[in-house]
Amino acid sequence: MKSFIHTLAVFLSVAIAGCTTPAGAPDAQLSSPSLSSTAPHTYRIYHINDFHGFAEPSMRPGATVQQGGAAWLATGLNRYRAEHPGLFLAAGDMIQGDTWSNFSQGHSAIALLNEMHLDAMVTGNHEFDFGQEVLKQRISEAHFPILAANVIGLPGLVPQISLPLSGGKVTVIGLVTDDVPQSSHPRNTTGLKFITPLAAAREQIAARDKESDLVVLLTHIGHEQDLALAEKLCTGSEALDVPILIVGGHSHTRVESPERRGNCAVVQAGEHGKYLGVVDVSVGKGKMLAATGHLEEIGPNLGEPDPAISALIARYSAQVDVILNQKAGVSKVDLIQEGARMQETNLGNLVADIVRKTTGAQVALINGGSIRTGLSKGDITYRQVHAALPFNNYLVAVKMSGELLWQALEHGVSGVERGEGRFPQVSGLAFVFDSHRPVGERIVSVTIGGHPLDRQQEYTVATLDFMASGGDGYTAFGQAIKSAGDYSEVGGAMRSSRLVYNDPGQFLRDAVLDALAKGSPVAPSVQGRIVEQR
Repeated sequence: MKSFIHTLAVFLSVAIAGCTTPAGAPDAQLSSPSLSSTAPHTYRIYHINDFHGFAEPSMRPGATVQQGGAAWLATGLNRYRAEHPGLFLAAGDMIQGDTWSNFSQGHSAIALLNEMHLDAMVTGNHEFDFGQEVLKQRISEAHFPILAANVIGLPGLVPQISLPLSGGKVTVIGLVTDDVPQSSHPRNTTGLKFITPLAAAREQIAARDKESDLVVLLTHIGHEQDLALAEKLCTGSEALDVPILIVGGHSHTRVESPERRGNCAVVQAGEHGKYLGVVDVSVGKGKMLAATGHLEEIGPNLGEPDPAISALIARYSAQVDVILNQKAGVSKVDLIQEGARMQETNLGNLVADIVRKTTGAQVALINGGSIRTGLSKGDITYRQVHAALPFNNYLVAVKMSGELLWQALEHGVSGVERGEGRFPQVSGLAFVFDSHRPVGERIVSVTIGGHPLDRQQEYTVATLDFMASGGDGYTAFGQAIKSAGDYSEVGGAMRSSRLVYNDPGQFLRDAVLDALAKGSPVAPSVQGRIVEQR
């Protein structure tokens, strides 16, 4: 059954690869006789999300047990499949993140998913990070459809697919967050249109293969947004008369068992392949009769790693090991990433200090979401730095007013209760905020060099080109850069007389590697730069 499902998925992905808009969805459906039944029956779905190229097992600072590892993920998945065939789905952000994948711009991650016989995946916001041309190449390499019903203008993306399973049919519809133009570098989405996930979901469910008796919304919009989507689609007077399983990603949330909202159930499986989601959905007569499931923890404790996956990982690892295994520096303390989207962290301070000192700016402000993993105390390798700072962001410093700097900080704390990546890590300044105040009024005070920020004074502020270009929704930097009227872009790099530092040739991680080489050992601490008023 599994090989048949996979072969059919491959055939469909090729057949509908030319579909560029959600309107093409009906043409993607099968025309075989109905496999669905009014009698109750159960579908099994396996799922992962936010893998970010973490093929090797990892260990959090201070932990004693490794988690994840794609070879053990395959071991666990194969055991389950042998007992109970089901669809294997991925809810986005699969190809970008860890250096194992980044060095090949996601090619290795697609090869891994092909080897694991993935049935379908939705694009996440970070699938766009290498640019549209690279993403189109990755789509062409995949032996499975890559879905996104609410993205218009990128050839190869498929809105939905219908697959036979367990004596019936399942329609899988892909939905990605519509803020991709802010959460990836804005240049990566030029010419594309993103419609709201809710609107696309309603359109695609209406256009589904009517022989399907279960709809899977494979989403990359975040758990809270998944629950809100379920409320809209499955409760109240406008509830749809079809059972819907929402398999989510984006927020890296561990949902231990399915959360029900009327005729919907919502699941998500953490991050980095540390968990395999297993869910059984029983349906009958247009209703979800039951939804049960759990997260299977993945790690070397599962026994022997899958040999084919191990060989594939080793092959790509060998291509980068020579460089990445080099010692970059030493830390006397664990460098903590956890909490970087909500509070000051010592790793955030270290990186922000390096940004400020490298650019010669008075202050620095970077987004907490740019820091992806922590580092344990002791020797630090190039691999660890690349994993912690995977994005190709370079440093800029801009002249801007205290008023615009205040606005930037206001924006940075506007989504703190949701752990949004825009939350600032800072150097050269300190601020107090109150998350209970209305958005736009949360900053209580700001000091620079021990003195209150003067909203009329001009400061030099260092940041990342991602943020300066409007990434994570920051607009204050762009206002400052363009205020002189001579702004332009040459070869994707910004040009303006307001920019006092602008080096597209050095990425953030390179600046950190240089600083570690010159200044180890390091021992950053939390210093009260960011205080939440309670």
